Amino acid sequence: MTDLHTRFKGLDTVPAPDLWYSIEERALAMQSTHRRSPWVLVVVMLLLVLAIGGAVLVGSGIVKLPVTVDESGSPLASAQESSSASSSPVAPVPASWTATGDMVEARAGHTATQLLDGRVLVAGGVGVQTSEFFATILASAELYDPASGTWTTTGPMHEVRTGHAATLLPDGKVLVAGGGSSSDGDGGPLATAELYDPRTGTWTATGSTIGAGPGRAATLLGNGKVLLVGGSDSNFEPVVLAELYDPRTGSWSATGNMLQARSSMTVTLLLDGTVLVVGGGPAVELYDPTTGQWTATSALRDPRVGQSATLLRDGRVLVAGSMNGTGASSSAEVYNPSAGDWTPTGNMLEARLYHTAIVLPDGRVFVVDGVDSVIDGGQLLLSSELYDPGAGSWAATESMSDSRRGFTATLLRDGTVLVAGGTGSDFGALASAELFDPGSES
Repeated sequence: MTDLHTRFKGLDTVPAPDLWYSIEERALAMQSTHRRSPWVLVVVMLLLVLAIGGAVLVGSGIVKLPVTVDESGSPLASAQESSSASSSPVAPVPASWTATGDMVEARAGHTATQLLDGRVLVAGGVGVQTSEFFATILASAELYDPASGTWTTTGPMHEVRTGHAATLLPDGKVLVAGGGSSSDGDGGPLATAELYDPRTGTWTATGSTIGAGPGRAATLLGNGKVLLVGGSDSNFEPVVLAELYDPRTGSWSATGNMLQARSSMTVTLLLDGTVLVVGGGPAVELYDPTTGQWTATSALRDPRVGQSATLLRDGRVLVAGSMNGTGASSSAEVYNPSAGDWTPTGNMLEARLYHTAIVLPDGRVFVVDGVDSVIDGGQLLLSSELYDPGAGSWAATESMSDSRRGFTATLLRDGTVLVAGGTGSDFGALASAELFDPGSES
């Protein structure tokens, strides 16, 4: 009853026609009509009462009239149309290679480092051949701008070097260390190191390394220091030396030696902060930055030299390819840090060694180039392929336009891979560069 009382109290807010005024008009009209029947007035009065009652019931909400709504422009209809459109299958985009600007100077055996602003710094390497067995060693450096696809020169290093290591530091500078100063890659071992500052485009000398020579590998640790391991000494013998660079002091200090002497090995920083070293010998070992010590882990199923090692997105490490006698191997295996063991995975489509491997943004691994043997330098491979960690299988993709060795491959921010320089089939240095677009998976 309370609800009904409330509804009737609100009837003064419901608009209704001025019915009493209409009744008065009709009554006057009827009076002027000759001998009009009185029952007409009764009928009119009944109709007016019904109209007033209907207005009251509708206005109070007691009676509701059916309503027709046009939903064609409603949010629900738009969402349904959007959902229908988004469910349509999207055609995969095929992988492709495209040429980009040539480097200012032809080079091989150089380093390429992506800077914090997305540009790529290329430094050093072997340039134009001066005779059958010798070539110019470079101190020059240049920058690649992905936005324009062009190269520009920047300040040269203080020393010529090839086969050196380059590391991007947290402050945006680039540390270059070691290498050799002769074209055979092993002569003139260097212990010097220098820093490139992208803000000024110049190099400054920093502390010299304890060891010297090419074939060393470097990685940035979680504590901001740089670990530099292995390499060859002045007698071209591999070494067990490991040392640390501290950017705060600009100096190097010895850390625990590796368990085995190595040169041209792969160094992979794992998700837990330890470092996995593979190749250059049968043993596999781990470096712990918190203790500065090395420990052995499970051995590879197949001993490897000239392999690639790639950290997958799930924390495992894919190792692929190797020397097999005088030829190359297509085998691959995966290291699981949590279990400390290796498991075989699908073989590459083509046997290769001294190739390059890069993890793409979608998690696949891109492997490109390499050689098929070590006899007379081997046959250069143009082919490239993609590894799917989920399926453990490889798929062929588009080949480079130029076969090359001693090149650099850099993953750019847009997901493409920049391949630059190297030597061609005639062993001459190349200035050409190209971009690989992995497309999308089918």
